[in-house]
Amino acid sequence: MNTLPFVDFKTPHSPRAYVNSVVRFHHEFTEKERLEAAIKAGWNVFQFPSEMLRGGDLLSDSGTTTLTAEQTAAMFLGDEAYGSNYGYFEFLKAFETTFGIPSRDSEVYIFHQGRAAEHALFTQIGKMGIGMKIPSNGHFDTTRANIENNGIEAIDLYCKELNDPRYAPFKGNMDVEALEYLLAKDASRVPMVYMTITNNTGGGQPVSMENIRAVRKICSKYDKPFFLDACRFAENAWFIKNREEGYERKEISAIVKEVFSYCDGFTISLKKDGLANMGGALLIKKQTSFAKKFPEIFNALRDHQILTEGHPTYGGLTGRDIVTIVEGLKTVVTQQYLDSRIGQVFEFGRYLKELDIPVVSPFGGHAIYIDMDAFFDGTGHKRSDYGGVAMTALLLLKGVRLCELGAFAFGDNHPHNFVRCAIPRNKYEIQDLYYVADCVKAMHSQRREIPRAVPVFGRDLTLRHFKARFELEEIK
Repeated sequence: MNTLPFVDFKTPHSPRAYVNSVVRFHHEFTEKERLEAAIKAGWNVFQFPSEMLRGGDLLSDSGTTTLTAEQTAAMFLGDEAYGSNYGYFEFLKAFETTFGIPSRDSEVYIFHQGRAAEHALFTQIGKMGIGMKIPSNGHFDTTRANIENNGIEAIDLYCKELNDPRYAPFKGNMDVEALEYLLAKDASRVPMVYMTITNNTGGGQPVSMENIRAVRKICSKYDKPFFLDACRFAENAWFIKNREEGYERKEISAIVKEVFSYCDGFTISLKKDGLANMGGALLIKKQTSFAKKFPEIFNALRDHQILTEGHPTYGGLTGRDIVTIVEGLKTVVTQQYLDSRIGQVFEFGRYLKELDIPVVSPFGGHAIYIDMDAFFDGTGHKRSDYGGVAMTALLLLKGVRLCELGAFAFGDNHPHNFVRCAIPRNKYEIQDLYYVADCVKAMHSQRREIPRAVPVFGRDLTLRHFKARFELEEIK
């Protein structure tokens, strides 16, 4: 008998792609205790104690991953030798297997996280001249800070579709016409073009293979190096497979390799699609225009790494961290993992939309973004009242933590005014996210009563959203 008709049916819900091996129960706190802690933290979500949260810590997806059983087991193989530890060579093999770049054809620099890799790269680029510009499809906050801290102008070239309410499958794309115009006019001041996949600042939106190829073509035309910020490379590949014509039947691993065939190098936070709690890297291909233009950079980067991170074969990581990344890179490109991961994000976004919360759509792969301009539409709130800060501050009282990435984090005139709900990988069940959405809905229902957030410290500091303190004042 080849078929069993009595089990040939569909179900409205699907099981998770994993089971729990370890659980940790939340500590119990009252709203009064949370209020006292929030006031002590100056209503800054970054400074609020995580132990007071209740399954809704969506501040960041960086380093917040729950490890797999294979990763935990691999930690016992971590080699803590000072130089040339066992895991280092496995790390190089994993990079070669995942990204399709032979280790003999590249230099790999390990760092404790992605922003340290960015810091190393842009510090060296910054020494090469003044008045430089680096265009991107959307620089994230710390990326922009690392660029600007080295006297370089960070330029965002968001695609036109990003601000269009109509559906577009790849709203994270770079505006190639704007890129061509910039290079035609000012090529001598552009040391490299930098693309982030997926586009975190632009609502977590993916980038198409067509756009990646187009940027590569323009870079080649003007002899400019093309680098990727590859933090969410696997999630971006999932979108290419599911939304871009011609890629439906391709394996995720093959799509990833094609993406990285077009770049001269990349920085990566392995705390995202490395599925690790710590780690970052910089890879530069040897036979590229970048290597030919800046041959001295290889030794300069190695010196920087040794001076700031440690021996090149561990780069600020323990041996346990390194083998955890090796295992994480195996898992992250599997269809099973990505379907589960992005499916959970989509279900959270669908539920928020069902509750009439104005969210950016289509949904990205790692987070749902709430449009705060639309959230406060029809109220007395102005951008300068920093309603996104106030809303996220008040949610702390319910044990929920989100992140304002809008008027305060990026400035009143930034094109986007978002609150990001970044979902940690393999950590929460859908009922946790439903609870977050229910709390957001309650805030939306009372949005006219949400106070303004007044900075009492740090308004003029760089990276102010990490350091500022606020008072909440009623809008009159």
